[in-house]
Amino acid sequence: MYDQLTEQDIKKIKEEIEYRKLVVRKEAIEAVKEARAHGDLSENFEYHAAKKDKNKNESRIRYLERMIKTAKIVSDDSKSDEVGINKTVTLYMEDDDETETYKLVTTVRGNSIQGRISIDSPLGKAVLGKKVGERVYVQVNDSFGYYAVIRSVEDAGDEEDQIRGF
Repeated sequence: MYDQLTEQDIKKIKEEIEYRKLVVRKEAIEAVKEARAHGDLSENFEYHAAKKDKNKNESRIRYLERMIKTAKIVSDDSKSDEVGINKTVTLYMEDDDETETYKLVTTVRGNSIQGRISIDSPLGKAVLGKKVGERVYVQVNDSFGYYAVIRSVEDAGDEEDQIRGF
């Protein structure tokens, strides 16, 4: 499966890669050198911890580079009254008689605890491209679903969202 990313996501990932290569990598290499100088490597916890941190950074760089290489670029353009990526949508959940607000984001930025839902989630798929006032059916699985009404759609602004997991 390919991650769906916007141009803004790609830009943030490239910034993180550059920071990790220019800053974190140098610090990690220096930490390994310093720990190595403390003597016997077989019992040197600082050395093993420094190597682990260095390897974790290199792994993260490879992961991000692979993510960019295999990504499917999606547009975050949508009409002002239409639910789209990076828009905040307020929904009325009929079954619960409650109103909930979410920001629609790409898969790597989804985090339901922070109110960001992925365009690949059942709710994201149901509301993407819909307009204010529309009633949508959210198919959760083969035997369960629910209805929601789109109350409002707003631009979410350009707040800093972290890429998944880090």
